Amino acid sequence: MKKLLKWIRKIIISSFLLYGYNLLVQPLNLMIPINAITVLSVAILGVPALISMVLILIYIY
Repeated sequence: MKKLLKWIRKIIISSFLLYGYNLLVQPLNLMIPINAITVLSVAILGVPALISMVLILIYIY
């Protein structure tokens, strides 16, 4: 039960982290979509996953 609550907490925090990032970079048009893949990758890997997604987004566009 503790592990389940820990994962739910990580998923919620990563969702808010992605939402906050999207709010901050909205004028720059570098938004990352909030879907299951991005939320789970940030929940599992943490902030380095968010940074790598931003770098991939900048590199592609």
